[in-house]
Amino acid sequence: MAENTRAPTVDRDRPRRGLFARFGRGRDGAVALEFAIVSIPFFALMFAIIETALMFFVSQILDTAVTKASRQIRTGQAQQAGMDAGAFKTQVCNSMLGLVDCRANLYVDVKTYASFGSYAPTSPVDPTTKQMKPTTYSPGGSGSIVVVRAFYAWPTYFTPLSANATKLADGRRLLGAVVAFRNEPFPW
Repeated sequence: MAENTRAPTVDRDRPRRGLFARFGRGRDGAVALEFAIVSIPFFALMFAIIETALMFFVSQILDTAVTKASRQIRTGQAQQAGMDAGAFKTQVCNSMLGLVDCRANLYVDVKTYASFGSYAPTSPVDPTTKQMKPTTYSPGGSGSIVVVRAFYAWPTYFTPLSANATKLADGRRLLGAVVAFRNEPFPW
């Protein structure tokens, strides 16, 4: 049996393969490259989902805090104690579990209306400056119709997913809670 002892020949006429051809032929870093391609959108989507979930969670806490603090206006406890806008905001912040920077980013607006039909929702943001409008505090008296609106300026990092939220000039989005009620008859 004759062995093939012929040395491999080098085809010197064939043009050298370029860097891209060698890169395409090599399989050493294929997994790392595939991971890099897939991981960027995966992590971006994962962080956007986490931010959206956190935004909904804080929105629910805000709604609960406003409802709880508004109970003091409805029952007349706030009026009897002489509570002002700052004290009412503190009541809302105390129920927010310390999860957010409540003092600097919370806006509370309390207004009294003649009837439920006379309430017309308005934007809390000035359309030209994209800044918050001044808030009022008017808790009303016995039997008054009161609307309590609270807005929290939430910092967003994945803004395309929060495109439907009201945007402030500094890029933050507003989370809101509204409670409308008629004050109970006060005994005084």
